[in-house]
Amino acid sequence: MTSVYEEKKITKAIMRVGLPSMLGQLTTLIYNIADTFFVSLTKEPATIAAVTLCAPILLIIMSIACIFGMGGSSVIARLLGEQKKQESGTTMNFCVYAMAFSGIATLVLGLVFLQPLARISGADADNMAYTCDYLKWIFAGAPFIMLANGFVHLFRSVGLIKEGTIGLVLGNVINMILDYIFIAVFGWGTAGAALATSLGFVCASVYYIVCMIREERRGNQLVPLTFKRFSPNAAMVRRVVSIGIPGALITVLMSVSNIVLNNYIGIYGSDAVASYGIAYKLDMIPILLSVGLAQGVAPLVGYYYGADKKKRMSDTVNYATLYGVLMGAVFTAAFILLGKPLASVFLQDAALIEQTGYFLKILCLSAPLLGVINMVTSYFQALGKAVKSLVITLLRNAVLFIPGVIFLNHFWELNGVIAAQPAVEAVLTGICLFMYIGDSRSGRG
Repeated sequence: MTSVYEEKKITKAIMRVGLPSMLGQLTTLIYNIADTFFVSLTKEPATIAAVTLCAPILLIIMSIACIFGMGGSSVIARLLGEQKKQESGTTMNFCVYAMAFSGIATLVLGLVFLQPLARISGADADNMAYTCDYLKWIFAGAPFIMLANGFVHLFRSVGLIKEGTIGLVLGNVINMILDYIFIAVFGWGTAGAALATSLGFVCASVYYIVCMIREERRGNQLVPLTFKRFSPNAAMVRRVVSIGIPGALITVLMSVSNIVLNNYIGIYGSDAVASYGIAYKLDMIPILLSVGLAQGVAPLVGYYYGADKKKRMSDTVNYATLYGVLMGAVFTAAFILLGKPLASVFLQDAALIEQTGYFLKILCLSAPLLGVINMVTSYFQALGKAVKSLVITLLRNAVLFIPGVIFLNHFWELNGVIAAQPAVEAVLTGICLFMYIGDSRSGRG
């Protein structure tokens, strides 16, 4: 942990924390694409549409884990910078149990309100049965989905970077293997895809818990699992939740905006939803890599802030932002040139391939902008500046995006709906730069 946080070369420190996080996100992406690929073998657009419609619900479940995973990670990193190790360990213990309790509550409520949630997601008569099949098994695995996603952030904050990445990769690899068995061999369709997802998170959670037990037995006071250390106080909970809720709202509001988007795309039929689903899965490559870089660097930013090393902190943010922009530009060029060949991997119908390739060319225009947006968001989260992080989240997924979808749909119909993402993120990039520069110059960043 200390060797990473005290690394002399900023660029090397970024790579040490950023690359494992990006690797973890990459395997998440591969599993998402594999999920879609195996479901596409059914050659039923309705099944692909069902998986697309359920994605926001899965993201919402993950977002609840972010309250305690991202919120706890931010608090723990700053406490370590202040050399408060005992308090760091107690905070981590609280976050683990809070995620477990929240997962059980989500499991119960999700199964009780299964069909209403499917309808809210945009399911229609063609794909309602497939959507419910998928959601049923996702809710069954909700406690493990939350634990696995929260553990990733918490492990990074206490320096267990390798272990955090291994758990994420392990869960995703198992998910892909089970995808093949359940869908291609057993023919379980969307239910098989969801069951594979949940079992992957079960395996990841078990791995993380074993790691915590091992570290506790070695005397590592930063990762206590025993319930005896569960002693939250009002100040601790407030610090974690005040950062975690804006972090979670990023995913929740993204899910809400995706639900709105899916409903508008659904106006143009299941084929349009399926085409968008494939294009969006491919566009998730730069999105998740950018998120991985920003999230991996966040504990570094928080540690330097807590240790009052402001120059190193600003250098870390600036270099990471530059890397994110360059990476996004590479993907934009690749998708513009290879949109149709990539779509043909998942689809057989020529018209759908043409439409999917076109959608991808529009969506990928915002890839370079993500380097700015995601890093500035992580910067404010790492410093505990919840309000500014929340402002970016609200602008991105509610204030700008939802009206943008409605407005562009009115004037340009389906093309306008697809163009809403890059249009909104172009505006948001300027806002993020203005907020970051203002915060840095204020002397409080």
